[in-house]
Amino acid sequence: MNRDRFWKELTNFAIHFVLISGALFMLFPFAWMLLGSLQSFSETTTAAFLPETPLWSNYGDAIRAMNGTKPCEFNPTQPFDILSREKGCMLVRYFFNTIVMGLGTVLGVLTTGTLAGYAFARLRFPGREMLFKVLLATMMIPGELTLIPNYVFMVWFPTPESWIATTLNLPGAEAHNWIDSYYALIIPWIATVFSIFLFRQFFRGIPNELFDAALLDGATHSRFLVSVVLPLSKPVLITSALLTFLGTWNALMWPLLVTNAPEMRPIQVGLRSLITEAGTQTQLLLAGATVTIIPIIILYLFLQRWFVEGIANIGIRG
Repeated sequence: MNRDRFWKELTNFAIHFVLISGALFMLFPFAWMLLGSLQSFSETTTAAFLPETPLWSNYGDAIRAMNGTKPCEFNPTQPFDILSREKGCMLVRYFFNTIVMGLGTVLGVLTTGTLAGYAFARLRFPGREMLFKVLLATMMIPGELTLIPNYVFMVWFPTPESWIATTLNLPGAEAHNWIDSYYALIIPWIATVFSIFLFRQFFRGIPNELFDAALLDGATHSRFLVSVVLPLSKPVLITSALLTFLGTWNALMWPLLVTNAPEMRPIQVGLRSLITEAGTQTQLLLAGATVTIIPIIILYLFLQRWFVEGIANIGIRG
């Protein structure tokens, strides 16, 4: 074996060793959570890693605890009762709220990110670069700093249907704010600077020849965006959607502020029902947390190819 080949194989071994070590380090919390969900309360509080006897019943106990100690029941004749607080299963309701919040936020982010990203990438208007730099600068503002102003807005602003009813003086009309509504869970987050940056960078990587050819065919900017740009943008669309949905799925602070009714809470806030004044059943909390990450893992496994491709293409053509 010559020296060059030796050093090449040694370098490859070192790179793979570092990557595998990093992967194991990142997977350790998930392994600890999964194993902890199968332990007894005493084992989780004594830092035991492996359960002496796997307790699969922890998952059923966690679901019942989130449902107010009542077992979840499903009535095929009235399937939507499973979403009610009295007759249904709160875990299903938490998942339903999270999915509605996630899909609504993703739809808004993709819409605003596509339009704003295209404008910054292709349109020419005074102050474009300065405005974009100002938008990027807002990413330096901590999200916690905007919680109180956003919350005040949620309390002050009426819902569209109650505003219309009170404006028209309909019988029984009463103004309602955005607290305990999907408006508060979705609308404040339908536009993000990161998504706009993501789309702008990707759109700038689309060859100018395609744009020139579209102009020669008489296409407008809107037609070029819909017919040419979006079909080529599947990786960045999926990347932005996945990142947004993941962030929404893991949201805790904001939903905790704007939801008071249990039936309006998403899954991460619903897990707090396992933390009571009597103490925290750690094994049940770990079981509930394990259940919450399963949909995200499945979603990522299906979309990982486009996710990696989208991230890799962010910086093309600067």
